[in-house]
Amino acid sequence: MNKKITVLAGDGIGPEITAEAVKVLGRIAVKYGHVFSYDYVDIGGCSIDRYGVPITDEGMKICKSSDSVLLGAVGGPKWDDCPPAVRPEKALLAVRKELGLFANLRPTKLFPRLAAASPLKKRIVGGGIDLLIVRELTGGVYFGPKKTETVNGESVATDVMPYSEHEIERIGRVAFETAVKRRKKLTSVDKANVLETSRLWRKTMHRLADEYSDVEYNDILVDNAAMQLIKNPSQFDVLVTENMFGDILSDEASMLTGSIGMMPSASLSSGTLGMYEPIHGSAPDIAGLDMANPIGTVLSAAMMLRYSFGMAAEADDIENAVNEVLDSGARTADIMPSDDGSCCTADGSCRKVSCSEMGSLIADRI
Repeated sequence: MNKKITVLAGDGIGPEITAEAVKVLGRIAVKYGHVFSYDYVDIGGCSIDRYGVPITDEGMKICKSSDSVLLGAVGGPKWDDCPPAVRPEKALLAVRKELGLFANLRPTKLFPRLAAASPLKKRIVGGGIDLLIVRELTGGVYFGPKKTETVNGESVATDVMPYSEHEIERIGRVAFETAVKRRKKLTSVDKANVLETSRLWRKTMHRLADEYSDVEYNDILVDNAAMQLIKNPSQFDVLVTENMFGDILSDEASMLTGSIGMMPSASLSSGTLGMYEPIHGSAPDIAGLDMANPIGTVLSAAMMLRYSFGMAAEADDIENAVNEVLDSGARTADIMPSDDGSCCTADGSCRKVSCSEMGSLIADRI
C-alpha cells in the first residue's frame, strides 16, 4: 500500500517522539512492502511563532488530503499568555472539527512487566487491566456557546453543553461496534440524575442497546465510574461517554498503568481518516534532552495502521515489539523501576535508555 501521513510534530518533546514513531513505521514499510510518505506541518506554539496562528489554512488542507495524521504534542508555558483565539490548543479543536474526528479511542492496558509501576495495589491490578474509553470528541461543553458578561456588577461566565440525538447515536454505534470486537461488554457513563443532556444520552444508548443484544450493556454515573476505575478497573471492557467526562476519565485511567508516556489514542472520523497521538503533553522541561518516552507515540502509530489502514498484522507486530523490548529490561526515565527492582526482568536486570534508543530497540524487533 501507498499511504500519505501528515506529521504534526508540534512543541516540546513532540518532534522527538514522532521521529521514533516514523522510525518504527519505516521498518514496517520495509518488512511488509508498503510505502509511507510524510508531510510535516507546524502546529501549536511553533506555528504561532512562525505564522501567528496555531495552524495555517494550508496546513489544514494538507491534513485533510492525507490518509492519516500523526500528532506529537502542542503547547507550553511560552504560549500561556496568548489570546484565547490563538492558543496552541485551539489547533487541536480545529483539526478535530475540520476532519470530522468525532470518536476518540483511548486504550488503557497494563503491560505485565510494568505491573509494579501502577499506583494501585497488586491485588487490584494483578489480574491485568485492558479497557478502552470511547469519548465523543466534537460536541458538548467544549464546543457549545460560551460567554462572559457582567450581571449585577460582577462577571458571570456561561458554558453551554449541547448534544443532539444524532451525535450520541454516532458515538454510541462506534462504542458498540468496538465492544463487539473485544469482550462484548459496554458501559455508558453519564450524569442522568442531574443533566438533561445525560438523560438524552441514556435514552439514545438504550435504544441502540436493543440492536446489539450480544453486547452486555449497563449505565453508570460519572462519579461512580471515577471511583470504580480505582476500586476495580478490571471490571470494565469498553466505556463510552461524552466529551468532558471522557477527557477526565481517560486521564485517570491512563495513570493506572504507572506512566502516561505509555498511552496511545486514536481520533476517528466516519471514514478511514484519523488522527493518532499519545495522550501526554509537550513536557517542555525535558524537551531536547532525548529523555522522553516514545512508546505512547509508537503505539499510536500502531493504532493508525489498525484503524485507518486496515493493517492488523503490522499493528500486532509493533505491539509485540514493544512488549519484547519491555521484557528485555529497557526503560526510559519515566518507567525506570524503584530500588526494589520491581518492573524489571525476572533476574532483576534493567537499564535506562534514551528516547531515540527506545525507538531503535522497538524498530529492531520488527
